[in-house]
Amino acid sequence: MSQQQDAVATADTNKSSPWNNRDFLRLLFGRFVTNAGDSLYTIAGTWLVYDLTGSSFYTGLAGALLLLPPALQFVSGPLVDRWPLIRTLVWTQLIQAVLILSIPVAAYFNRLTVELVLLTIPLLSFLNQFVYPAQNAALPRIVDKSQLTRANSAFSFANQGTNMVFDALGGVLIALIGAVSLFVLDSITFVVAVLSFTGVTVPERSDATDETAAIDVSGYLSDLRDGVQWLRGTVFTEMMLTTAVTNFGTGVMLAVLPGFAAARGGSILYGALLGAIGAGGLTGALVASRLTHIRYGSIRIVGLGIGFVMWIVAVYSPWPALTVVLFALTGVPMGVTNVMGQTLIQTVTPDDLLGRVTSVDASVATLTVPFGSLLGGIAGSTFGVVPTMAVAAFSFAFVSLYFSLRPRLRRLPAVDNIKEEKFVRRETAPSPANSSE
Repeated sequence: MSQQQDAVATADTNKSSPWNNRDFLRLLFGRFVTNAGDSLYTIAGTWLVYDLTGSSFYTGLAGALLLLPPALQFVSGPLVDRWPLIRTLVWTQLIQAVLILSIPVAAYFNRLTVELVLLTIPLLSFLNQFVYPAQNAALPRIVDKSQLTRANSAFSFANQGTNMVFDALGGVLIALIGAVSLFVLDSITFVVAVLSFTGVTVPERSDATDETAAIDVSGYLSDLRDGVQWLRGTVFTEMMLTTAVTNFGTGVMLAVLPGFAAARGGSILYGALLGAIGAGGLTGALVASRLTHIRYGSIRIVGLGIGFVMWIVAVYSPWPALTVVLFALTGVPMGVTNVMGQTLIQTVTPDDLLGRVTSVDASVATLTVPFGSLLGGIAGSTFGVVPTMAVAAFSFAFVSLYFSLRPRLRRLPAVDNIKEEKFVRRETAPSPANSSE
């Protein structure tokens, strides 16, 4: 074997294992750092709004503004598919690093207002809606297809883990250095992410041309329509809508969680419950790669069915410690299905559509979270936090039952045995000849 062949073989071996892949590791580290930045400005921004106004109305408004941009991720998809991926990642991080400094600068000159914070926070959140589709589009091009589930588990771990750690750390840092100073520290995280992303090399798509490699926003609506058209009628449409249902229930739960915790144990229990939910999702992301031999449809049915039961028991448990444990277990099936669902989309979707398809999927799935939070707050104040928390659990039961009743969802294969026609075949009305099937 020639030296050139040896080099190619070595490169293939490295690519087959994500942990030997330098580009994957740099992309993963960048994901970790930028997620840390997201958590810090979310905690600092929400606290600063309350500190400036003393009003729960404004903190609720801040929360809604933070939750809405992920639902607009479909806007970024066509652009991500046209723009150079690494350049997109670098520039979004640089802009965020500069934008976030507007708050400490305004505070230094005694010009800090709640309006500035309420404007800055959603802009930061919106910029990140370009980051995640770009990373998702890059991942299948730098990692071997057989390792996508492991790679997505690592990305989900970075997401869930940093949220869990830095949500708690943000509160501690606010007490130590103040919310305004935390924005300065947050700006540094985005600079570190820039340095990490700069070293990533993403191979060109096989169908790439000079026209698509250039930054070009022409044909934007046509590109967006292509992504929607590809999804329409496929099994991904139903998967996406059922995820929107569970996210609606999550939004309702998050809206009444502070009141629920206050009635059961106070602020300590609230922190413990938030940590438990994050830990459950993190655990699910970690074990997903060990469940790739099990039918995806079965995982959704059984996992969410068990999750529903544990959620109900947690709500009515007289022991706060048991409530925390059960809420952690409730998050496990969501962590598993999130990783597997992302792997399925990345495996089946054509490379040139991946950015817009994943962004449309994320937008539809997350659009229901702010609406769930809004309605959850109204229901909690009208009917009580405990009944509202219990009703939210039925989002899990609905999805489990829906997958059970829909044959093409119930029979979805294992991630290790993905058959493209099972996912992209358009559903049509049955003809009289085969209506019995």
